[in-house]
Amino acid sequence: PSPLSSGGRYNPTTDTWTILPSSGALSARGYLKGVWTGDDFIVWGGYTGSQVYNDGARYNPTSNTWTPLNQSGAPTARYFHTAIWTGTEMIIWGGSFSDNSGGRYNPITDSWTPTDQTTAPILNWLHTAVWTGSEMIVFGGSLTTPGGRYNPTTDTWTTPSTINAPEKREAHTAVWTGSEMLVWGGYGNGHFMNNGGRYNPTTNTWITINNLNVPQARYNHASVWTGAELIVWGGWNDPYPQDGGRYDPVTDSWQSTSLVNVPAGRERPTGVWTGTEMMVWGGTPETSPGTG
Repeated sequence: PSPLSSGGRYNPTTDTWTILPSSGALSARGYLKGVWTGDDFIVWGGYTGSQVYNDGARYNPTSNTWTPLNQSGAPTARYFHTAIWTGTEMIIWGGSFSDNSGGRYNPITDSWTPTDQTTAPILNWLHTAVWTGSEMIVFGGSLTTPGGRYNPTTDTWTTPSTINAPEKREAHTAVWTGSEMLVWGGYGNGHFMNNGGRYNPTTNTWITINNLNVPQARYNHASVWTGAELIVWGGWNDPYPQDGGRYDPVTDSWQSTSLVNVPAGRERPTGVWTGTEMMVWGGTPETSPGTG
């Protein structure tokens, strides 16, 4: 399918959609990443199937306008990268064609600062990234097992412990609980996975997630953190699983999600937590699997 250059805003209070303006928006593409700053929706990078991008734009819902990001000093073009919001900056890292580089975008100054490459993990894509409040933690992906912890204050990377860490994987998901990064699912070493781990950056230690009553193995699924539980749903495992699971780290236990009125199976859906519900939308009901 051809990539799109359109989007919309959904207001659940009024149950209405508003189409985003096309003027000033990025050209059509897929595999881009976006963050919410509290004021603006920032999108960057992406791929069309024939071209890779390193440009971006900011959408302000108050003025209903797009503003292009300054490209001076921006990271090289890429996709399959990650993007997180620190509270003051968007950090882009990794991805195809990235050469283990990244960049920090400050929307106030409309400027980029490169992330350190000398201590960064090796070139990586299909990884995950979470923001702890002081560090970005990346895990898994195509070429590296340990991942890395990036401190934007010191512009330095450190390597997390690998003791009891989950096995190498890609197309998994990760969430931040407030004290731990929970990693689950994915694909690696020739098989789908239904295992994971909990990483505590304060103690630099991993704990294996309990596998009793765990959902079936999968990759390219959706995950959210509710404030108390990790919820996983969808993904690919020939065919598409329509089931999911809820993991409680306090009791280290799983329970299944309901199968009543469940959406059709799919991979790469987008999932968010509203405060009361997990919403999933989109995805790809492909006839053949792929982590791309």
